[in-house]
Amino acid sequence: MKRLLTALIALVAITFLLAGCGQKGPLYLPDDGKTAKERDRDIFL
Repeated sequence: MKRLLTALIALVAITFLLAGCGQKGPLYLPDDGKTAKERDRDIFL
């Protein structure tokens, strides 16, 4: 029983760690010609 509980806790922990991985923000390189304010405005349109 204790072994099963330990395995279940480990599986849940690994699942949460993998779910937290990933790139945040836009998935493209922004144009150098735009200012930061223009880029922020384009994201919300």
